[in-house]
Amino acid sequence: MQIWRWLCLKHSFPVCFAAVSFFLLLVSSSKSPLGIHPLDAKYFAAEVIKCKDGSKSFTRDRLNDNFCDCLDGTDEPGTSACPAGKFYCRNVGSIPQFIFSSRVNDHFCDCCDGSDEYDGSILCPNTCIMGGNVEYKTEDYVSTTSHLHSTKLKEMKIGIKLEDLIQTLAGLKMITVAEVALGCVLMVKWIFHKRVKSKKRHHR
Repeated sequence: MQIWRWLCLKHSFPVCFAAVSFFLLLVSSSKSPLGIHPLDAKYFAAEVIKCKDGSKSFTRDRLNDNFCDCLDGTDEPGTSACPAGKFYCRNVGSIPQFIFSSRVNDHFCDCCDGSDEYDGSILCPNTCIMGGNVEYKTEDYVSTTSHLHSTKLKEMKIGIKLEDLIQTLAGLKMITVAEVALGCVLMVKWIFHKRVKSKKRHHR
């Protein structure tokens, strides 16, 4: 308790806030492995864990070992090894969310708490709004501990690919709109320049 008082009294508020946020992140991440929703913590606590699609089992030491053992990404929630995996951002002080595992350690801060960029190659400031929704809603997330059929797994993969495609298309749409707008501005400028030149010729 003394160290927090010393940090907050001797240093500025941002230093105190950053220290408290870092401490909260450490405490919350120590409860369960990185990238796992709190409702799934018990599922991953066993020594032998089944892939959620029911295809195989793996030992707990292979959890987040950067090698994809399960097709559905059950064993790699905290790394980018499995393309079908989802990473859970705790976002303490704001709204928790899931992101695609491919975004983990991709040098871009996706989670407001910066937990998706933990390899140290980039420093993500904690931008979570303090006093926000700190609790996860159980009705929004159903723990997927029941085994999925292979058809459901295929549907899930297609859904992920479709979601990525939609995001890519949205990005391309924005680029196209920007290019068209820039083209229009250049065209108007060129027409205006031509008119000014022709007026100068007529005055001579």
